Parts: sequence; structure tokens; C-alpha cells
Amino acid sequence: MRTKKPILLIEDDEVDVLLVRRVLKELKVSNPVTVAGNGEIALERLRDNELPRPALIFLDLNMPRMSGLEFLRQARAEGCADGIPVIVLTTSRQDQDVVEGFEYNVSGYMIKPVAYSEFVEVMKTIDRYWSMSELPA
Repeated sequence: MRTKKPILLIEDDEVDVLLVRRVLKELKVSNPVTVAGNGEIALERLRDNELPRPALIFLDLNMPRMSGLEFLRQARAEGCADGIPVIVLTTSRQDQDVVEGFEYNVSGYMIKPVAYSEFVEVMKTIDRYWSMSELPA
């Protein structure tokens, strides 16, 4: 995640948005974080060629208007998220959600832990992985 490109956080829960921002700041991740409150807003952002493409997308599944899985279906059909790693960050442990997420080529599926310290560890793992991964320009 050590690029200047933004991270797109698709999340409707303001507490979770604040939590992600806090942990990223604590981990010294300097990428700007752009928030979309549902899949429709996220698709609009990705379709807008005037906006910078995200380096990474964090995606919640349970959102109003357009769920995370609906977002994935549409984004993959349109190709507007091609080449952008998508990490599902959700409370859903349903096998069907996990399977469907990977059918739409998510790069990871992480359960949001309840404890703050465990959430920090999840985000550290994601940060380490994406900091070491080579991505296309």
C-alpha cells in the first residue's frame, strides 16, 4: 500500500470507517482514504476517469442500496475494477459469501474482529502483504 494512490473504502458504517482510518494512521499508511457508503457510489467513483484509480479497495458486504457482492458483480462485468486488488473486510462468515467473493476474484476475505487489537493485526497483515507485493503500474 506504499504508493500515493488512494485506498477506496466501501463501507456504510461510520464507526468502521473511523476504525479503518485510525488503524491505517497507526500503521503509518500514508495513502489517502476515499470512502464510498455503498456499492453504487463506489461504481460511480471507479467509472469517473477524472479521479485517480485506487491502489486497493476495502469492501464491506452488508450495505444499503447495493451490497458488496452486487458491487463486485457489476464492477467485474464492467471491468472498472480490473487490476485493483479487492479485500473483503466484513463481519459475514457465511460460506456462500466467501465462495462468491472469490468467484469475483477478491484478493482476500477478512473477518472484522470485535477486539481492536485483533483488528490492528488483521490490518498489519494486509499492509505487510501489499507492501511486499509487486503490482502493475
